[in-house]
Amino acid sequence: MWRSLVAHLVWDQGVVGSNPIAPTIIFGACQYPMSSARIFQPSKDASQSGLARTKTWLLEFDQTSPRETDPLMGWVGSSDMLQQVRLEFDTKEEAVAYAKRAGIAYRVEEPHKPIMRKGLSYSDNFKFNRTAPWTH
Repeated sequence: MWRSLVAHLVWDQGVVGSNPIAPTIIFGACQYPMSSARIFQPSKDASQSGLARTKTWLLEFDQTSPRETDPLMGWVGSSDMLQQVRLEFDTKEEAVAYAKRAGIAYRVEEPHKPIMRKGLSYSDNFKFNRTAPWTH
């Protein structure tokens, strides 16, 4: 966490020299001019019934360099470190504002509308007023 509100404000505004350990990002001119990103809302995990981690918006960088196979071990890797970065935001507007402020080319992928299924019970199969005939 931030030690003080002043340190947080100085770091957030990108004042040069505000963090001696890490270089300061100067917003408005992108450090990675060829990088682009997509902003999306992740879909529900197919193996789970809950909706956890589907309410946030993610900013994920696109691949800028091809993946290469290591000749010795056969592992696949890339020199593009931005592929590992996934930024979470509470709203789409926050993600778009960050991309504009950082000078990142972005595209927004709107989430699909979930299909609302009619809840049926097992006893509906044995009703007298069934519309579909029995198949057995």
